[in-house]
Amino acid sequence: MTSKQRSYLKGLAMTMDPILQIGKSSLTPELTKAVEEALSARELIKIHVLKNCADSEKDMAQMLAERTHAQVVQVIGKMIVLYRPAKEEKDRKIVLP
Repeated sequence: MTSKQRSYLKGLAMTMDPILQIGKSSLTPELTKAVEEALSARELIKIHVLKNCADSEKDMAQMLAERTHAQVVQVIGKMIVLYRPAKEEKDRKIVLP
């Protein structure tokens, strides 16, 4: 992913609300499945990491990206932004520059 594409996705993510939260149980199989389903429905998702989570946000973002075959767009503060393009060209909602 180029820096221009990453910048474009960051701009789209700024207006989004987080759709998932990671709490003290950290990365569970259920959370990974929920992220997978969210990425299937939307290509770009924002995840909020709660204060009681002991793991590092960057490590969790990397693990989620590996498990769901997504790309980490941004980890800023307690927010994680992930992107995975739709498998079918016709289903893509976000067209990268």
